[in-house]
Amino acid sequence: MRQNRVKQLMREGKLALGKYVSLADPQVVEIIGIAGFDAAFIDMEHTGFDLRTIEEMIRASDLAGVTSMVRVPDNDAKLILRILDMGAEGIIIPHVDGIEGAKRAVDAVRYPPMGDRGGAGGTRAARFGDVAWNDHVRQSNEEIVLSVMTEDDKGINDVEAIAALDGVDLVSIGPTDLSQTLGVTDPADSRLRDKVNEIAAQVKSIGKAKLQIPMGHAALPLTPQDLLELGVGYTHVAPAPPAILMQQFRNSVSEIHAAVGRES
Repeated sequence: MRQNRVKQLMREGKLALGKYVSLADPQVVEIIGIAGFDAAFIDMEHTGFDLRTIEEMIRASDLAGVTSMVRVPDNDAKLILRILDMGAEGIIIPHVDGIEGAKRAVDAVRYPPMGDRGGAGGTRAARFGDVAWNDHVRQSNEEIVLSVMTEDDKGINDVEAIAALDGVDLVSIGPTDLSQTLGVTDPADSRLRDKVNEIAAQVKSIGKAKLQIPMGHAALPLTPQDLLELGVGYTHVAPAPPAILMQQFRNSVSEIHAAVGRES
């Protein structure tokens, strides 16, 4: 297994940048790599991506030299195992059910003795048997990024215990779901930023895991400097490709209509 680009940057105290894939085409992953991002954020929670598409995106990530960060739809050990065996370098788990959910996540992602991940020596992750099994186990436990999302009451209440758990690399905040948990509907409502500041301080106080939160998210439009001050180690950079395309298409149509005197 190669050195994980995101994890290396975090070890160096730098901010690793990921970009949303969102469109069901591995070429988007290649573009993300060529553009200079560190990771491709492959989201299974809010897309219809099937497993074959996910595998091709992971392969494209390897070829493009970026970390494949796959968000699974649930804390499902069997699905996580399949994604890891495809060669994913990062797993993001949404709506983690407090410290117990975080422990299940570690069990699913890490090989024994750290966790309980099942083993198979002929998988793509193990280079189809071309790497010694003990080396594969060690490298996987060292290099795979595990991010757990603390966006519900139980996860928020257990955030310090989660941040202290061996095997967890990132404590992630989803601004939209956290807003819903807090009952916040206005991005200007100070309660959201106050809660983010509180969680960031708790994670920092433990000094093990880093924080993960998006950059430029509509619900909480944080700048790069904001993220550094919060202690963020990895971020998804908004907007996602569909939103970029929509805006560009709208602008193009509007400009053409204006040029030919046509009302939009």
